[in-house]
Formats: sequence, structure tokens, C-alpha cells
Amino acid sequence: MKNLLKVCLVVSVLFFFSLSANAQKPLKFGHLDFAELYSSMPAQDSVKQIYNDYAKSLKTTLEQMQNELQNKYADYQSNIATMSDIIKQTKEKEMQDLQTRMEEFNAQAQKDLQAKEAELTNPLIEKAQNAVKEVAKENGYSYIFNSTGGLLLYAQPSDDIMPLVKKKLGIK
Repeated sequence: MKNLLKVCLVVSVLFFFSLSANAQKPLKFGHLDFAELYSSMPAQDSVKQIYNDYAKSLKTTLEQMQNELQNKYADYQSNIATMSDIIKQTKEKEMQDLQTRMEEFNAQAQKDLQAKEAELTNPLIEKAQNAVKEVAKENGYSYIFNSTGGLLLYAQPSDDIMPLVKKKLGIK
């Protein structure tokens, strides 16, 4: 029983010493410009190209719809004098329907572009964030701040970890 008490006492003392040692460990701060890191990633060019190609294809489809509407309107204007009321109404309805479809297409295209951007950029952002976390762990940083755009109003001197993260990602 005495041995058990001695062991418990020794374990307790060691536990409290380890807590106090950890509590006295100084915090280590670092910072980097995440936007700069993101823009320097090699896959950035292909992401921009894929996004621009997708946006261009949507724009081309919208332009085709606009041309179709202009042609229908020109035909309507040139033949209005010889059209019966029923044909006028039908042509007007066709143009209104096409205008509505164009507006719906444009709204959906904007949503699709946002989704495409997220689909393309999220993996890069996640990769960069993971590299920052790994560098922080490997180098004993307690906190890493993003210094982009004045987000960091004041900080005590800290280490810029941009070179370490770029090295982790294989960026020169």
C-alpha cells in the first residue's frame, strides 16, 4: 500500500511538473500573405484557363441567343405590315419567350460560374492551408496569422513563414 502511495505521489509530481513546463513554453507566432501564396501556386494558370474557357463558352451561347433575338426582331420589323394579328402575336410571344430564356440563362450562368470557380479553387486553397498547418507543426508555431490586406492590425514581431510553406509546396 505504501508503495502504491509513493508511485501515485511520484506520478502526480511529474504530472504537475510537466504541466508547468508546458505552461511556460513561449508561444511562437508566424505570418504569411495567404493571397500571395495562393497566387504563386503553379496550378493557378491552369485554373484560370479552365475558368476562362468555361466563361467563354457560356458567353458564346448567350451571344447566339442575342443574335437569334435580333434576327427575329428584324424579321418582325420588316414584315409587320403584311402580318395578320395572330402571326404578330405569335412572333411577339416568341421574342418574349426568347428574352425570358436569355435572362434565365444569364442568371443560371452566373451561378454556374461561381460553382465552377469554387470547384477549381477549393482544392488549391485546401492544399495551401494544409501546407501552412504542416509547416506550423514542424516548426513549433502556436499561431499563424494571415497578413493579407491589413487583417493584422498589430502584432509583436513574428516569423514570415512564406518561404517555408513555398518550399513545402515545391514553389520557388
